Amino acid sequence: MNQTSLPTLWYTRCPVPTGLGIALQQGWLDQAFAAQCTEVRSLRESNDRAVRESHFDHTLQNSVRHGGNIPAIWARGSGRDTRVIGLSWADEVQLILTRQDTGIRTPADLKGRKFGLPRWRDVQIDFTRAQALRGLENALKLEGLSVADVELVDFEIAAGYSDAPAKTGAGGTVWNNRTHHNHELVGLLRGEVDAIFLKGAHGAQVARDFGLHVVIDTGSHPDPLIRSNNGTPRTLTVDQHLLTHHFDAAVRIVDQVLRAEHWAWAHPDETRRYLAREANTSEALVITAYGEDAHLKLRTDLSETSVAALQDFTDFLARWQFIPQRFDVRDWIDPRPLAAAQQLDHAQEAVPA
Repeated sequence: MNQTSLPTLWYTRCPVPTGLGIALQQGWLDQAFAAQCTEVRSLRESNDRAVRESHFDHTLQNSVRHGGNIPAIWARGSGRDTRVIGLSWADEVQLILTRQDTGIRTPADLKGRKFGLPRWRDVQIDFTRAQALRGLENALKLEGLSVADVELVDFEIAAGYSDAPAKTGAGGTVWNNRTHHNHELVGLLRGEVDAIFLKGAHGAQVARDFGLHVVIDTGSHPDPLIRSNNGTPRTLTVDQHLLTHHFDAAVRIVDQVLRAEHWAWAHPDETRRYLAREANTSEALVITAYGEDAHLKLRTDLSETSVAALQDFTDFLARWQFIPQRFDVRDWIDPRPLAAAQQLDHAQEAVPA
């Protein structure tokens, strides 16, 4: 039961497929909180950099975040009092890319070669570097190799993720223009390195536009632990203050996420258009990056597969010292809002096979 009213709910999500993103585009989250006179605000569109930075460090009270798990894991490992209330797993391409002239055709060919990695200077958690290392390590593991078998080359990026606010317009959300500083891509094209890692719609577009060879797509591997990375699974998190003082708000958030996902299952074409707007890309690249069945991959739960993958990835981040310490993700999860939301009417609809 609420102890106080909730004047403002802050939200943030990544430019990737999420139920929260569709619920926002449909206006359902605003509608769900209108009766409580709660203003729903985007923290990434704030003019205050500290507010925008909460997308990564989760310091803003009464906020919800749905997106890549690295910042969420880092925030928890750094002592932020947050809880996971749902996990969504939408497989996406995770590409090790090389030029056609390098002679690299399989991950085994990466041995002794130069691999380009981004290194952002003005960030609290360098999630782009972490996800690239994860993709590389998993690809090499399949060949009995390790990251020590390749030469890592850093590409410094003198910028921060939150340097400019996102904007919402007729074409969808336009994320700040510093999010795709692929200096490592430039290095690859110049011949300074032999391979790089990119993922999602952006990675698929780069591979297509520059005619790059895909050494491996770890995002399509049958083992979920090989596929697990920043986006698999994605975390739906809230701060503990919201759960303690506004538990019904947390349930309402999950309810709207589930509502959006159920709607998506029955509306593949419309969902593809929504996802293209979220990712600032084309519908064709949505299919390439996330599959023909992208609408069916929008599914938030707390499945054992997702929990195990989240723990495995958390252990990876601790081993590579991206987070201060390892922790048990099961202690981070609060299943109550999801359980309560699943009892509501629309959540009783049949789950697609």
